Amino acid sequence: MTDAITFVPSRTALLLMDVQAGILGLLSDPSELVQRAKQAKQAATAAGIQVVYVRVAFTEEDYKGISENNKTFTPVAENHLFAEGSPETVIAPEIQPGPNDKVFTKTRTGAFSTTQLDDFLCERGIDTLVLAGVSTTGVILSTVRDAADRDHRVVVLSDVCADPDAAAHRTLLESVFPSQADLLDGKSFADSLVAGHADGVGSAE
Repeated sequence: MTDAITFVPSRTALLLMDVQAGILGLLSDPSELVQRAKQAKQAATAAGIQVVYVRVAFTEEDYKGISENNKTFTPVAENHLFAEGSPETVIAPEIQPGPNDKVFTKTRTGAFSTTQLDDFLCERGIDTLVLAGVSTTGVILSTVRDAADRDHRVVVLSDVCADPDAAAHRTLLESVFPSQADLLDGKSFADSLVAGHADGVGSAE
């Protein structure tokens, strides 16, 4: 795990992904993860880093657009899961978006798929993404892969992501993500932002 990472706030975004009731509910106890996500958000906001939320929700038209070939989302459409406006789609109350935060709604797994996230980042010159959320085998994995392919610098907050499958979570963090992303725990992320502010400099190199 990499500890010595610094950030240029204007070039960095914290992505809080799928931290909504219907997905947090897959965890046996999401409270600690939500608290760490709250702390990461507070640190990012204080440092002037853009906070971005990515959530999953579907309209009736979205359901109609899901192919029967899609093994993941066909059951979602058939059972009208994560319908827009339903309790499943509500972001955890402890980390509700603030006035300067951006929210994207997706209808597939990764943060870039079916959203305008990439355009938003490019318009602002953001090339460093700090990823957190649920689940590690879902949105985190898909977004790590896609972000790396788009030449973003990727950092995964190792203790601010989680998965119902603890073994798969560990495997991804230990054996898969390091080839495309840096790993940092939430406290080290916050500490690095405080240190960078104190020094008056930052680097995403």
